[in-house]
Amino acid sequence: MPPPADTTRDASLSEAAGVWGRIGVLSFGGPAAQIALMHRMVVDERPWLSERQFLDALSFCMVLPGPEAMQLATYAGWRMHGVRGGLIAGGLFVLPGAVLIAFLAALYVRFGELAITQALFLGVKAAVLVIVVEALTRVARRALVGAEPLAIAALAFVALFFFDIPYPAVVAAAALWGALRLREAAPEQTRRRTTTVGRQVTATLRTAALWLTIWIVPLIAVGLLAPPIFGDIARFFSVLATVTFGGAYAVLAYMTQEAVATQGWLSTGEMLDALGLAETTPGPLILVTEFVGFLAGHNAAPEGRSPMLWGLSAAVVTLWATFAPCFLWIFAGAPWIDSITARPVLRAALAGITAAVVGVIANLSVWFGLHVLFETVRTLEVRGFSIAVPDPTTFDWRSGVIALVAAALLLRWHRGVPLTLAICSTCGLALVAIGG
Repeated sequence: MPPPADTTRDASLSEAAGVWGRIGVLSFGGPAAQIALMHRMVVDERPWLSERQFLDALSFCMVLPGPEAMQLATYAGWRMHGVRGGLIAGGLFVLPGAVLIAFLAALYVRFGELAITQALFLGVKAAVLVIVVEALTRVARRALVGAEPLAIAALAFVALFFFDIPYPAVVAAAALWGALRLREAAPEQTRRRTTTVGRQVTATLRTAALWLTIWIVPLIAVGLLAPPIFGDIARFFSVLATVTFGGAYAVLAYMTQEAVATQGWLSTGEMLDALGLAETTPGPLILVTEFVGFLAGHNAAPEGRSPMLWGLSAAVVTLWATFAPCFLWIFAGAPWIDSITARPVLRAALAGITAAVVGVIANLSVWFGLHVLFETVRTLEVRGFSIAVPDPTTFDWRSGVIALVAAALLLRWHRGVPLTLAICSTCGLALVAIGG
């Protein structure tokens, strides 16, 4: 189904591709930072999406399995330039990080632990912290209009940060509260139908069947024709792709248990290294699956076969199983966003989710900030709720200094994200070099 007829087309496909490529290269720091960067580039700096379109799409993507930031980029590309635009936006969002992860995984199996990676991205993470905080305040000002949305955001933050309530439960509760409490009488013009529901359903089913085939058929071929390890990887990460509600952190424990304890593809230490690399490279954090797949293929290579080739092949299978379904969810579901927001109850439910999203971003921001500024963060359990408490003796003054530099560049002098990241990266490398 094509995008709505009133789609903004202020940019050519080639111009948009350049911006999506920049977003892909600069998308450090997990979903909160990536959403912040995208908001800055496609809402604030360019009128490609309105604030309402961005928040509605974000709310929709937050209830889908998979990386919400990558799906949001796919939606924005689809809305501007149809399926081609969605493929380019989503693909370029993932590609830089995927290439870098493959390169680092190859270095890892050849030379061992890459501690230098942490030093290299010290400045980047400190700058990303400020980008996240800036975006949080900006989105909150526009999304939290009134007391009840503010209450939803606050309760979502408390539920996630203090009680570790599952993310899907928080979103479902916010949607229900929104539908019951935030709904308003719909204007008559929102009740008009630009197309019949029957046609929409038919087009959606046709799109879903096409992209389900594109996703599954290559993986079936891998299972039938390739060595068993590749079929195991295809099956495992296909299942994982359908249950990753709430982003990568929601499934890290499950993935670690299966990949380490059940499958024996890698060790616990290697799994932690995988997460560290994914944390300090651009792209969605779920790219950690690529590193796991690489090591699984590399370690399973029989004598006489190239372990590096097996690792790279397994990484490609993992990437396909992980990210191909994202295009299915968006291309089948995106055409319904405008219809959903035209119906009072459904729009009110999305408004509740949008308010909760602010709490989700706040939770991720605090988590990210604690881990950037402190080397040790402990989780304390107190009477049924948990709280992350940093060890003040492990405060990283270098990250604090670079974060102040980033705050001055972004908030005081309003410099661009690329320049800020470049300056902060240089500061990080210089501080590490001075400190030995």
